[in-house]
Amino acid sequence: MNFNVLSPVSDSVLAHNELLSEQALGRKLKIHSKQNGIPDLDGVKIAIIGVLENRNDVNYIGEELQFDTLRKSLYALFPGNWFTQIADLGDILQGDSVEDTYYALRTTLSVLIEKQIIPIILGGSQDLTYANYRAYDSNAPMVNIVNVDSNFDLGDSSIDMKNNSYLGKIILEEPFNLFNYSTIGYQTYFNSQEEIDLMEKLYFEAYRLGEVNNTISLVEPVMRDAHIVTLDLKCVKASEVGEKQKYSPNGFDGKEICTISRYAGISNKVSSFGIYEYKPLYDDEATAMLIGQIIWYFIEGVNCRVKDDDFKDDINYQKYNVLIENEELIFYKSIKTGRWWIEIPFLPNVNNKLKKHTLLPCMHEDYVEASHGKIPERWYKAYKKNSF
Repeated sequence: MNFNVLSPVSDSVLAHNELLSEQALGRKLKIHSKQNGIPDLDGVKIAIIGVLENRNDVNYIGEELQFDTLRKSLYALFPGNWFTQIADLGDILQGDSVEDTYYALRTTLSVLIEKQIIPIILGGSQDLTYANYRAYDSNAPMVNIVNVDSNFDLGDSSIDMKNNSYLGKIILEEPFNLFNYSTIGYQTYFNSQEEIDLMEKLYFEAYRLGEVNNTISLVEPVMRDAHIVTLDLKCVKASEVGEKQKYSPNGFDGKEICTISRYAGISNKVSSFGIYEYKPLYDDEATAMLIGQIIWYFIEGVNCRVKDDDFKDDINYQKYNVLIENEELIFYKSIKTGRWWIEIPFLPNVNNKLKKHTLLPCMHEDYVEASHGKIPERWYKAYKKNSF
């Protein structure tokens, strides 16, 4: 594979790394350096890639990106009791055009995903999610995206794509590989009523900030069904980040955003994770450290993954049937982890996206509500989406 599009980690970061404790995370990484080139990826499970592209930010005024401060913060952290090998492959530089950068990112991610290496993408503007999504064209027939964001980013698909309108392009451009899109932590006043109505009409999932603040565990089953997780740093409240990064007084605090990141890591399906809208400032160590900790918790989650969704052998699960009106809802509970799923039936007479019945991650509360005669909303939306 040709990784020529990747620029090595800077010498100043590598010099800083040499001064760290032998136990620090940075000393345990396989790092792309000018001296040694791209590291051998045999045995690597997670690869960090920076993308120095922000020209499609609607507020772009020519500022340059760099991830040196961020890397220094991440490298200085101590790893948990981890068994996964991690590589830092350096940065993808801006291409002659934004499309060139998209192409470089898409082809790089496609190879990593095929090798079952999970990329952690550092951005840059969030329209890079579009290139991330396109990397799955040859790897997965149907893709689920979870966006941790205060905005839906639907935008106007009739005009050129920007960081606040990439979703419209994903939905409307062939090949149509998007099955589900979920937004975690949206804030109503940042989204037009038309966008909110369209999310509802497409049976996409949207969880308001207050809803997630009250019950953060509802994020777990949503993440369990995701292939791509894209995180916009504007969803973090202004008091948690540096001067240039401040966006809204309301948002997730540091603890919540790290919990959400860990849920993404724990998911057996998540195969790429992007952190976007980083706006570096020379003395802003708080934002760099927060991103470092978000990445740390994602890696921690990956190390805690448990294969618990094998329902071929009934010694691995308990099955529950619930009758509501004319519907029979079938729930499965993993004996190993206690996590729950609900079956989405196959509709043979409909030109649907699913070729067989499939299992949708859910919570124990969904089973309890179904037992009291209430159809779970996640099941309803998945069922309706499958009926298109």
